[in-house]
Amino acid sequence: MDAVSFRVSASFPRQRASFPSIRVQRIPKRFQVSCSAKQETIEKVCEIVKGQLALPEDSTVTGETKFVDLGADSLDTVEIVMGLEEAFQISVDESSAQEIQTVGDAAALIDKLITEKVA
Repeated sequence: MDAVSFRVSASFPRQRASFPSIRVQRIPKRFQVSCSAKQETIEKVCEIVKGQLALPEDSTVTGETKFVDLGADSLDTVEIVMGLEEAFQISVDESSAQEIQTVGDAAALIDKLITEKVA
């Protein structure tokens, strides 16, 4: 199901005898976020994240899982990125690292960096 945004505006006339008018306007969806990472990359990132955060083996971590939802703070996120750099033999610049919010974000960035490295 596609997400749709709406803008609601209300106007209140100065005369008290009339009712306020409300207008609803549909706003088109501007962009869609999707995870373009390979499944094996996502799975490997999940395992690295579990290890870095010392999560129980039966913890559920997916591509949509946010690091903050796993209890990771900014230091944990830096350590996760360092672990990913080591595991995948890549280098993540600071601006890209700050944009990583989910496991899927990390996996997509890794696949992109690996593809650029090979090309």
